[in-house]
Amino acid sequence: MRIISGDFGGRKIEPPGHMPHTRPTTDIAKSGLFNILQHNVELSGAVTLDLFGGTGAISYELASRGAASLTVVEKDPTMADFIRSTAEALGISGLTVLRVDVFQFLAGARNGALGAASGDAAARGGAADVATGGGGYDFIFAGPPYALGNIDDLPGLVTPLLKPEGMFVLEHTPRNSYKNEPLFRQERSYGTTVFSFFINRT
Repeated sequence: MRIISGDFGGRKIEPPGHMPHTRPTTDIAKSGLFNILQHNVELSGAVTLDLFGGTGAISYELASRGAASLTVVEKDPTMADFIRSTAEALGISGLTVLRVDVFQFLAGARNGALGAASGDAAARGGAADVATGGGGYDFIFAGPPYALGNIDDLPGLVTPLLKPEGMFVLEHTPRNSYKNEPLFRQERSYGTTVFSFFINRT
C-alpha cells in the first residue's frame, strides 16, 4: 500500500498481515477518488472524518494533501493501534483515532456526546468534542464492509454532520444505489468499487 500524492506521496505502508475485518480501498479506486476530490474539495486546512478507518489509507492521503484536522473511527483495536502508529511514523499531526463502533459514534454526534459503553475514554471524549465543538466536517469518507446490513442508513446519518458545501463519499458495490438520496450528486465506478458523492448544498 502506498500514499499516492502530496507531502507523503510515494511512501509505502505495510499493513498488518492479518486483517479479517478490513477491506482496503484499492490504489486504482483511491487514485480515481482523489482525482475527483482535487477539483471539488479544498483539502488544505480541511476538517475531515474517516468512518470504518481500516488501515487509515484515506486519512493518510487527506493529511498528505494538507487536511488540518482528521478524525478516524475504527473499532478494531489492532487497526486503531496501526493507524495511530503509522500517523506518528509519518509525522501527521492533528489526527485522532476513535476506537468505537461507527453507528455508536454517529448517534453520539447527533446527541452531542458519545455513550460511555465504548470502553475507550479517548473515544468518548473525542466524539463529544467533534460533535459539539467542531462545527461540522468539510469532508467525510465511509468505506464500510460491503456486507454491512445497514449500509443504506449511512447517508441519512452522515450528511447532517457536513458543513455547508461539505462532501460525503460512500464506498459501496454496484448492488447499492443512492441516486434518490437527498444531497446525492454523482456516482463513479472502479470495477466492483463504487463511490457515491453527496454535497451539502441547497
